[in-house]
Amino acid sequence: MEDWVVENLFNGNRELQIQAATQLSKLSSKQRHRLAEAGIIPPLISMLQSQDFEAIEASLLALLGLAFGSERNKIRIVKSGIIPVLLELLQCESEELIELSMAAMLILSSCKPNKLIIASSGAIQVVVQILNDVNNGLFSIQARVDAIATLQNLSTCHQTIPLIASSGAIYTLLQLIHGHEKSSELTEKAISLLESIVFSSEDSLSETVRITGAIRIIVEAMEEGSPQCKEHAVGILLHICQSCRDKYRGLILMEGVMPGLLQLSVDGTWGAKNMARDLLFLLRDCSDYASTSKQSRHELMEQIMQAIDADGEKVDGTTLRLVQEMITKLNI
Repeated sequence: MEDWVVENLFNGNRELQIQAATQLSKLSSKQRHRLAEAGIIPPLISMLQSQDFEAIEASLLALLGLAFGSERNKIRIVKSGIIPVLLELLQCESEELIELSMAAMLILSSCKPNKLIIASSGAIQVVVQILNDVNNGLFSIQARVDAIATLQNLSTCHQTIPLIASSGAIYTLLQLIHGHEKSSELTEKAISLLESIVFSSEDSLSETVRITGAIRIIVEAMEEGSPQCKEHAVGILLHICQSCRDKYRGLILMEGVMPGLLQLSVDGTWGAKNMARDLLFLLRDCSDYASTSKQSRHELMEQIMQAIDADGEKVDGTTLRLVQEMITKLNI
């Protein structure tokens, strides 16, 4: 069977090539590894350029099977020149082929030696376009989730961060977070990537804050998102405030952050609780915010309540209870 697959991928007609690529997807990982060593990747990539839907689909599925679980094959596939071909497919008009091509880009971008090659190929701009959904709904939710995950993979290579930041990804991610359900997988991945970008450099942080409504969007994610989304959101807000408290404290308070921050300090994840409390300390109106442990419980509660009042929020019994619970936990 292996010899038949090799023979027909190299020398078969259209139908036999499609059958061989389809059969390849059904083979064991050991068999696929042997076939990759036999040189079947170039003919599969040639099939991607055929303008034939069935041939492209069969080839993409075969290449996904070769790449899955094999770092060596991921490197081979990229070295064989697949990236420019995938970038063309990502701009085609077939939702199915876009989704498969984006899945291939995601898997290939998970391999460290491939990251810089992919990032420098122009792929980041194309992926960001998918997130912008410039084709009016052509891109599926799965394709967009995979696009964010691809950027996340690339962002682990520090040389790619400036490319991602300069591609318009920050604005795009904020719009995704704003426009989708805060508890969705898409929003969670988007704010996770935004956190990575914001933490990467002072320029990225400054660009984020300069975007109109950015702080408000992040505060909404902290209030309404999944537990992990809330943790990413409060992490971004804390990092922004820590970078320059005098500059950003007022901007964060203006967005009515206190009630959600108090809630998170009581019932968030372990990481979210700690970051929420750290941010509460930074947002207090006192010059020596490092001396919190010396303050009385009454003084700390009064400052927090004043901050809530300054936000224009109505202080009800639930908010008061959260303040009391948070203060109790802080003083344990």
